[in-house]
Amino acid sequence: MLLWGTAVVALLLAAAAWHRAGRLARKLEALNQSYWELRYDFTRLRSQVSRLDPESEPAETPAPAMPRDTVAFVPLNSIKKKG
Repeated sequence: MLLWGTAVVALLLAAAAWHRAGRLARKLEALNQSYWELRYDFTRLRSQVSRLDPESEPAETPAPAMPRDTVAFVPLNSIKKKG
């Protein structure tokens, strides 16, 4: 009898966890959707402001270029095996 009670309690806890995970997944999806809508609106409004005031500096400065003396890519055929 104790085994059946434990199994029922475990089943109820699993169902509650499944339900909560579903609710959290829906909430996360809504937050993700809101984030991308806000980001789209921000970009649209920034472009409208830049058209209204073309003399102002851009809001974001470009990333600095990598120095010429650093190597960003090494082809595998340039690495020679020893021995």
